[in-house]
Amino acid sequence: MALQIDIISDVMCPWCAIGYSALKQAAQSFPEAGIQIRWHPFELNPNMPAEGQNLSEHLAEKYGSTEEESRANRERLSQLGNELGFEFNHHDQQRIVNTFNAHQLLTWAGELQESPGYADDLQTQLKMALFTAYFRDGVDVSVGENLVDIAVSVGLSAQDAQQVLAQQTYAGAVRAEQQQFQQMGISSVPGVILANKYLVSGGQPVDVFKRAIQQVLDEQAA
Repeated sequence: MALQIDIISDVMCPWCAIGYSALKQAAQSFPEAGIQIRWHPFELNPNMPAEGQNLSEHLAEKYGSTEEESRANRERLSQLGNELGFEFNHHDQQRIVNTFNAHQLLTWAGELQESPGYADDLQTQLKMALFTAYFRDGVDVSVGENLVDIAVSVGLSAQDAQQVLAQQTYAGAVRAEQQQFQQMGISSVPGVILANKYLVSGGQPVDVFKRAIQQVLDEQAA
C-alpha cells in the first residue's frame, strides 16, 4: 500500500521549502513505502497586489519584525537550506508576490500526473522549480511569462500553460481547496498530512518526519 502524503504550502513560504527538503531526506529511509506526494494551495498573502511588496517591509508590517530579526531569520534559513540541499539567495530587494496563478499551474500539474505519459512526481517537480526560481534565482513567480518558462522547464507545454493562466482554468479549484483546508483549521504552512490521518506542522527536522512515517507504516502493517 502506497503512503499518501499531502502537503499544504505556499510558494512564498521558505519553511515549506525547508520542510519538504527534510521530508524528502526522511523518505529515503523508507524506499518500501511507495510514498506519493500531492501538493495543495495555501496563500500566505491572498490580497498581495500585482506589484508585490519588499520582503523586509512586509515582515515588519505583518509580524513586527525588525531588520535585525529578519536578517537573522534569513541566515538561519540559509544554514538549514544548506544542510538539506536547498539553496536560498536572500537579498535586500527581495519581494513577496502574489502566488494565485502559481497555484493554478500546480493544480493543473497534479491533475496531469494522473494521466499516462506524465511523470508521477510532475507536481513536485514544478513545486521545486517554483521554489528554486523564487528563493535561489530571484524570479518573480507572479509574472505569467516567468510561470510559463518554469512550467516548460519541467516538461509542460508552453501553449497549455499559457491557456491555463489566460482562462484562469483552475481558479475555482484553487479557491475551493484553500477554503477546505481553512475549514479544517489549517492556518499556517507547511502542513504535512500523512495517510489522511496525521498532521505534521511546520518545517520540521528530518527525524520528526522519519518518526511520523514509521508510525504510519507500523499501523498499516499491524
